[in-house]
Amino acid sequence: MGKIVKPYKDSDLGKKEQVAKMFDNISENYDGLNRIISLGIDVSWRKKVVKLVGENNPKQILDIATGTGDLAMMMAELNPDRIVGLDISAGMLEVGKQKIAKANLSNKIEMIVGDSENMPFDDNTFDAITVSFGVRNFENLDKGLTEINRVLKPNGKFVVLETSNPTKFPFKQGYKLYTNIVLPVIGKLFSKDKVAYSYLSESANHFPFGKAFNNILEKNGFSNTKDIPVTFGVASIYTATK
Repeated sequence: MGKIVKPYKDSDLGKKEQVAKMFDNISENYDGLNRIISLGIDVSWRKKVVKLVGENNPKQILDIATGTGDLAMMMAELNPDRIVGLDISAGMLEVGKQKIAKANLSNKIEMIVGDSENMPFDDNTFDAITVSFGVRNFENLDKGLTEINRVLKPNGKFVVLETSNPTKFPFKQGYKLYTNIVLPVIGKLFSKDKVAYSYLSESANHFPFGKAFNNILEKNGFSNTKDIPVTFGVASIYTATK
C-alpha cells in the first residue's frame, strides 16, 4: 500500500483518530469549500454514482464516509426502504443531519457515527454500498474492504468514487500543480485547520487508482470490478459486486 499518509505529522494519534479530528475541525465549512475546490464538478460525479447504484433497485443502501450526507441525500431519489449514512466524524454528521431535516428526508436517511473497519451491522445486510472520497481515509484499506464485503448481500453492488491522478498530458501536469499548490492555499485561506487540505491532496496523490485499486478490491473478495475515469481522470468511479 506504500506509506500511510496522516493529517497531523507531529501527532501520536493513529490515522483513524486524526482523520476524525480533522473532519470535525473543518465540518462547518466543508461543503462550501468542496464546491470551490472541485469547481462544482463533484455533483455530476455523484449523479453518475446514483445512476449506477440505481440499476439494481436497491432497498437497503449504506453510504460509508457519508460526511455531510450529499450522496446519501441524492440516493433518496432511488426510493429505497432505508439509507444509512456512516461516518467517523460526529461534526460532519451534525451538518448532514441538519441538511437532511431541511430536505424532509429524516425518515428515510439514518446517520450513524461509526468506523468503516468495524461496522455495527449483520452480515449480508445491504443491497448496495457506496463510498465517495472516503476509501483513501481508511486506516487499514484491506480491513475496511473486507468489512464492506461482509455487510454487503451476495450479488450486492459496491460503488466507490475517489480521486485519481490523470495520466495524460497536459491534465497530469495541471492536476499536480492544482493539488500541490492551489488546494493547500485555498484550504489555508478558508479553513480553521491549516493542515487539512494539504492532507487531502497528499492522500489523493498517494492512493492507488485504476487497475491497481481494482486488484485490491478483488483481493478482498469482490468481483466484476470496473473503473470508470471521469473528468480527464481527476476522479474515478469503481463498481464491483460480491
